[in-house]
Amino acid sequence: MEPKSIITFPSGKMTLTEKGFYEIRGIAWSGLGSIKEVEVSTDAGKTWARATQEAPVLPHSHTRFFFPWFWDGKEAIILSRTIDSSGTRQPSRKELISERGSKAYYHCNCSQVWKIKSSGDVENTYV
Repeated sequence: MEPKSIITFPSGKMTLTEKGFYEIRGIAWSGLGSIKEVEVSTDAGKTWARATQEAPVLPHSHTRFFFPWFWDGKEAIILSRTIDSSGTRQPSRKELISERGSKAYYHCNCSQVWKIKSSGDVENTYV
């Protein structure tokens, strides 16, 4: 099973009340080993930066991660991706559909994408 990560804050149905500093937080896991790296994008996957993992990082276990982020009050698309100790990287939705087809949602390990609207409301979206 491919590694998986998901951002748990901010996430769907939440609202950021004002622009400013936020800590993006989430969890990552893999059935193939331990989490080697978690990356976060705040620009819809155009650029990626390494998140900090919270110890301990153990094989086949959830690993917490966090990433400091300044929200400027404009619409933003955030997502994370993971690489595990086997070298396997979490696929994007496009990669997963290309490999398995558009009807194959069993074990959908692709990146979960959140849109933060300029109002601060957070909702699910796709990139």
